[in-house]
Amino acid sequence: MDKNQAIGFVLIALMFILYIQFFSDDPQPLEPAPNVDSLSTLNIPREDSIIRHEDALPVMPDSLVDQELKDQYGIFSSVAKGEEKIISLENELLNIEVNSKGGQMESVELKTFETFDHRKLILFNKSSNQFALALKDTRGRKIDLTKLYYQPVLSKNDSATVLNLTANLGNGKQINIEYQLQGNTYLLGYSVRLKNLQGDVSAEDMEFNWSEKILNLEHDITTSRSNATVKYYTLAGDYDDLSESSTSFKEEEINESIKWLSVKQKFFTAGIIAENKFNKAYLTTDVDPNDTLIVKTAAIKATIPMQDLLQDKGNFQFYFGPNDYHILSSVTDGFDKNLYLGWPPVSYVNKFVIIPLFDVLNNFMSNYGLIIIIMVFVIKLVLSPLSYKSYLSMAKMKVLKPELDKIKENNKDDMTKTQQEQMKLYQQVGVNPLSGCVPVVLQMPILFAMFYFFPQSIQLRQQGFLWADDLSTYDSIATLPFTIPGYGDHVSLFVLLMTLSTILYTWSNNQISSVQGPMKTFSYVMPVIFMFVLNSFPAALSFYYFVSNIITFGQQALIRKFVNEDKIKAVLEENRKKNVNKKKSAFQLKLEDAMKAGDAKEKKKKK
Repeated sequence: MDKNQAIGFVLIALMFILYIQFFSDDPQPLEPAPNVDSLSTLNIPREDSIIRHEDALPVMPDSLVDQELKDQYGIFSSVAKGEEKIISLENELLNIEVNSKGGQMESVELKTFETFDHRKLILFNKSSNQFALALKDTRGRKIDLTKLYYQPVLSKNDSATVLNLTANLGNGKQINIEYQLQGNTYLLGYSVRLKNLQGDVSAEDMEFNWSEKILNLEHDITTSRSNATVKYYTLAGDYDDLSESSTSFKEEEINESIKWLSVKQKFFTAGIIAENKFNKAYLTTDVDPNDTLIVKTAAIKATIPMQDLLQDKGNFQFYFGPNDYHILSSVTDGFDKNLYLGWPPVSYVNKFVIIPLFDVLNNFMSNYGLIIIIMVFVIKLVLSPLSYKSYLSMAKMKVLKPELDKIKENNKDDMTKTQQEQMKLYQQVGVNPLSGCVPVVLQMPILFAMFYFFPQSIQLRQQGFLWADDLSTYDSIATLPFTIPGYGDHVSLFVLLMTLSTILYTWSNNQISSVQGPMKTFSYVMPVIFMFVLNSFPAALSFYYFVSNIITFGQQALIRKFVNEDKIKAVLEENRKKNVNKKKSAFQLKLEDAMKAGDAKEKKKKK
């Protein structure tokens, strides 16, 4: 074969391949070879055994399909095939699509919210969410009711839209699933009824399975992952959840009656509330760190008492809505737990102080940056007596510092004696060394309350102020070309301002503080540590701390004008004269005895 022949064969082969790929009809079955047995061995069907359709794919005869469905579904086989229809339920807040196949929700849209990139906020869709209702018939077959076909009837009245989905099994036997959506609510009524099926289904509880791939709706998926989990509330009033901050597989089994279950994310929650109860549940969460579209995968496997379904008591409500404290607290008992506001007393401060104050200001203005500034002023004004007392205590300690240092110098090797003489000095001049700490401790719940309130306040979501586009997430003025461990890949200006103002406040405090040595140095290190910790926290939080530091600095400058160290010293000397012959209190005597006992024990160890 010469070169030209070779080229010719190659071109012919290419043309043949292209013809088969683009122009040939669907492949026809081969004629059977004479040896039928060999065809059977190869599992190649005979020509006369193939039922042809337009797509040339073999299918089973209807009679065989019906028999297979009957074997699989029993009495339910009559509704195991049918036609799908998508029905919409809509009010001012929600748009819900339900499929007549399975009677399950395919998507839920929150109409008054948007995603971080300004798309419709779909809480979940068909590909991210799955429901299943499974029971056993009297022959032990497991029947998934969400695989059956239902006849939909949509009706509306002045107060609600009702979707009734019915699967007629014959002889008055029915499966009925009903959705009811009233106006201007995030609650969706849901009921499951098994009519006249007592002799056809097992007494075992029905399984309710809910699997959701939580879609990423926010700018920062890392923060979203640390705020997503499954929560539950029992009939006994116990509340718990799987760890929100977990980035690995988590699971929990609950073997007691449950009132509600929810899939909670940072700003939104999807939950189901039983009118009666769930008997038990198994919960899981998992994370794929490489998936930038899915926050977490959550799964709920719960059981519903079969008698509830047979006796028209299988009634539930779904909640699809925001994590707004006022809305959640009105849903059912304990449902406000989906918005974590800290442990007591921090949660009480948030519920009864911070949230009401925020609401009052929000009624008069819509600029959330100004609301935060006014909140700081109001809180600082209310706490000003404590701030004054704390500053006065530090001023007294500063006046006493020379005497305290002298006591330390005279008793270098005897800590017990040093402490005893210091206590004696405090008694003589009428100073309580802890009095400066008490006001600070009393203010701590408010400081921590803000730490929980701002990151979860949905009112701040997508609300801008100054250079921050969204106060509910971090403000970034620069993106770093690399990630700094513990800091991130961006620079938050509000955090920088907060850090600088904290250092300024610390310097101001140290001018009157008696603290010396490593503790004084450490007080300047703490702001830098918080700069790393808070860099990815919401801009609203760091802005609040920044404004708080500036106002506190000004407050101390004002207080300093009314506190005269010479007058303080004169008062302490007057107290010293009055308390010369004053007896020690029972507390002081017990404290001294404890110090002596400790000192004796230490000396014994050294020997």
